[in-house]
Amino acid sequence: MVGQRKAGRERLWAALAPIVEMAIRSWRVPDSGPWEIRDQSRPFTYSAALCYVAIDRAIQIARRDGLPYPKRRWEATARRIRQAALTQSWDPRRRTFTENLGGSGGLDASLLTLPVRNVIEFDDPRMVSTTKAIAAELDAGNGLLFRYLPEVSPDGLPGSEGAFLLCSFWLVDNLAGQGRVDEAHELYESLCRRANPLGLLPEQIHPDTGEFLGNFPQAFSHVGVLASGLRLLKAERRAANGDPTARNQS
Repeated sequence: MVGQRKAGRERLWAALAPIVEMAIRSWRVPDSGPWEIRDQSRPFTYSAALCYVAIDRAIQIARRDGLPYPKRRWEATARRIRQAALTQSWDPRRRTFTENLGGSGGLDASLLTLPVRNVIEFDDPRMVSTTKAIAAELDAGNGLLFRYLPEVSPDGLPGSEGAFLLCSFWLVDNLAGQGRVDEAHELYESLCRRANPLGLLPEQIHPDTGEFLGNFPQAFSHVGVLASGLRLLKAERRAANGDPTARNQS
């Protein structure tokens, strides 16, 4: 049985290692980003950050299971990509991260995933200011967020943009992670109340009418219910136990 588990890990590693190498080769390559834009490809911050995540998690797996990997090269590359994602996307004038490496482009709600994926701490001042900016500038009303503003971040798609529900759950994560637990709880409850009588949620919501838009039911939205709910529960328990990092902040 032990031999079978070892063989299984080795087979899995043989499949995973080439993916890491692809991330190393590709992190600078402009792409369509998390939202699959139809406009010109751009060097999305999210894409570079996720390449870092792929390498970092592979390193953790290799260390845990005693698997071979090019330690010096992978670890140095992971540090370099993370540094690039956090410095090249920073706009010192606005004091926010931006959607593209180079500090160009507007705000993108996918930036809220940076602390969720452990690229940066939730309470890092840069992330706190970015969260506030996204909550203000991508606000669609009633706790909803736009993914981005097409007039600032062209996507090549016709029509108007609905509020993307998963983005609001990412905001819950950041509020909870920054100690703003009461605000996070209130937002989470308001999002869950939007489910239909069967408890199902859509991909997007019309910001004015509340009408369900896009794919339905949408797995992303339900992942948000589960993941953000667990994160919020942990934050509330820390606050109840007197953890100073979990206190509500203005």
